[in-house]
Amino acid sequence: MNLYSKRREMLLKNLGPNSVVILFSSDAETEEGRFKINRNFYYLTGIDKKQMILVLMDKAGVTSESLFILPYDETEALWVGGRISAQEASETADIKDILNYNDFDSFMESTLSRFRGLDLKVYLDSFVDENGNVSKSSEYANELLTKYPHLTIKDLFPYTTRMRLIKDDYEITCIKQANNITKQGIQAMMKSIKPGLNEMTMEGVFTFSCNQNVCNEFAFKTIAASGPRATTLHYSDNNQIMQDGELFLQDLGATFKHYCADVTRTYPVNGKFTERQKELYQIVLNVQKLVEQNARVGVKIRDLNRLVIQYYKQELPKHGLTKDVSEYYYHNISHHLGLDCHDADGGLGAILEAGNVISNEPGLYVADEGIGIRIEDDLLITGTGAINLSKDIIKEIDDIENFMNN
Repeated sequence: MNLYSKRREMLLKNLGPNSVVILFSSDAETEEGRFKINRNFYYLTGIDKKQMILVLMDKAGVTSESLFILPYDETEALWVGGRISAQEASETADIKDILNYNDFDSFMESTLSRFRGLDLKVYLDSFVDENGNVSKSSEYANELLTKYPHLTIKDLFPYTTRMRLIKDDYEITCIKQANNITKQGIQAMMKSIKPGLNEMTMEGVFTFSCNQNVCNEFAFKTIAASGPRATTLHYSDNNQIMQDGELFLQDLGATFKHYCADVTRTYPVNGKFTERQKELYQIVLNVQKLVEQNARVGVKIRDLNRLVIQYYKQELPKHGLTKDVSEYYYHNISHHLGLDCHDADGGLGAILEAGNVISNEPGLYVADEGIGIRIEDDLLITGTGAINLSKDIIKEIDDIENFMNN
C-alpha cells in the first residue's frame, strides 16, 4: 500500500459505508496554457494526466477502486507523446482495476443499480472551479440527477480539505524543496537588480533561475513591484523602470511536484536602505518574528492577525504613522499552503493543528511615502511551535545589504 492508497483508504473511512466518490482529473489550463491537474485527483493518485476518472466505492463496508484512462493512441504518441499506460497508472496510484475511459458511463449505470435500495451518497469534487466556472463535476452531477432524481449528491471538497490541511512527511519535503528553488531565484534577483532596470527583467531572472532548477510551474503570477507600486497588494504588471532609492517587493513562489512555496522579500533597488526604509522595514520584521513565535497548535489564524494589528497600533504612531492601522495594513496575516498557494483552507477562524503549513506575511504600506514592505515565510506547525521553512532566505537588513553589495 503506497502513500496514495493510504489516503484513499482514509477518505473512504471518513465517508462511511454506501459511498461512491467520483473524481475527474480535469481539462483545465493555467494562464500560461498548461494543463492543470485537479489537485484532489492528484492528491489521491499521484497522476498528472488529462481525461482520467477515479471511482472509489464502499458498499456496506466492502471497498473497491477503479481508474479510467484513455486507451493508447499511436498517432497522438507521434505528435505529442504517448498517454500513460495501464501498467504505469496502476503502479503510480497503486490501483489494480484500470479501465477504459470510454466505458465509464456504462460502469456507473451498473454500479448505481447495484446500490439500489441502499442509502447511497455520491461524492463529487467542488462544483465550481477556482475561476468561478461550472466544473466537470457540476455537469456530471446534473447529468446524474436527471437520470436518478432521488440520488443524494454531496460535495467531496470538505472531506479532502480536512485531509489536505495536515501535511505528511512527503508533502513537507516537497514544500521545502519548493522553498529552496525559490531561495535560489530570489538570490539571483538580488544580485541582478539595479536602478534603471525594468521590473519585468527581475521577473525574468526569477523565472530563468527556477527553470535552471527544473521548475516551470509557479505557485502564482510573480509580483515584482518597485517604489509606490509595492503598495498595491496584487500588482502584477511588472513593467515599470526601477528607480534609485526605491524599495523592491517581490512576492513569488516556485513549486515542486505541484507543492507551492509562497515567499515575499523586500529590499532596496540600489542595495542600500535609507534610514526611513530601515525604520519601517524593521517594524515589519519584528512583527513577523512575533507571529512566528506565537504560531502553534490551538491558535486561530484570526488571533495571529489581531496580534499584528495590536503591535502596529502600539508601534506605528512612534514613527509618524498616525492614521488607523487599516490604512497601512489591509490584508490578513496568513493562509494555508500546499498543492495550491491558497490551499484547502479553513479561513481566519481555522484552529492551527500539527502538520499545517501556513504563510506568515505581515505588510506595511505607506502610499504617501511610496513605500510598500512585506516579508513572508512559510511555517510548518508542529507539536512544539512552528518551523520556518523559508528561514534560509535572508531578511535581516545587514544580511541583505551585505549580500547585495559583495
